[in-house]
Amino acid sequence: MLTEKRFLEVLNLVNSHGTIGVQDLAKLLNVSESTIRRDIVALHDMGKLRKIYGGATSLESITITKDDSVTDREIRNLDEKLHIAQAAASLILPDDFVYIDAGTTTAILTEQIVPSGAIFVTNAIPHAKTLAWKGCKVYLLGGRLKLITDAIIGGKAIEELLQYRFTKGFFGANGISIASGYSTPDIEEAAVKRRAFLQCQKAYVLADSSKFGVVSSISYASFHDANIITTSLCDATFRSMANIIEIK
Repeated sequence: MLTEKRFLEVLNLVNSHGTIGVQDLAKLLNVSESTIRRDIVALHDMGKLRKIYGGATSLESITITKDDSVTDREIRNLDEKLHIAQAAASLILPDDFVYIDAGTTTAILTEQIVPSGAIFVTNAIPHAKTLAWKGCKVYLLGGRLKLITDAIIGGKAIEELLQYRFTKGFFGANGISIASGYSTPDIEEAAVKRRAFLQCQKAYVLADSSKFGVVSSISYASFHDANIITTSLCDATFRSMANIIEIK
């Protein structure tokens, strides 16, 4: 296949999927992964797509207005999420009082936590169950269950959060933008994130590279109000930011 034609096919696949991995592109186009990596770099340099860890994201789909299901999200960028979660877990100390937000990367975080005496609060039923099975002391917020993200949301959850003062909080985000901060599609879920964020002495956003440069409907915190734990980034603008913690 001619290079120009392959570039077009890569772009069509990236734009139709939104985000797609190198392995999937290689299989669909019947070429080597090294060829696809070179194509992605070239197309990124031409401004046709955005290179991310393990694949590419379409420039035509950088605004997110609705949530994908947990089932869809939990299989994306698994290696990247695991490295991020392991780094986040290492920050939890025995005397910490920790908030853990709903999300797929924060779910992996709960799997990496070693019981040490830290106390946890979460708005995600699966997270609470994982921590409880490990023998951790964990409290689950009350409120309405949003099934697509497994998150407890609503006024009751926000009211309960007002009584807590967390030493650390770990959050997910659908989008990260220097101008728009951290964002998510749902107004009620954003309200819970915003309140929990304000109750934390230190806030960390756990995000794989596909979340950078993306803006969702509702912002819940400013970019510089949290440290971001991620893996290696291609975007030099983000890499220059002091609150980025890159896991090599």
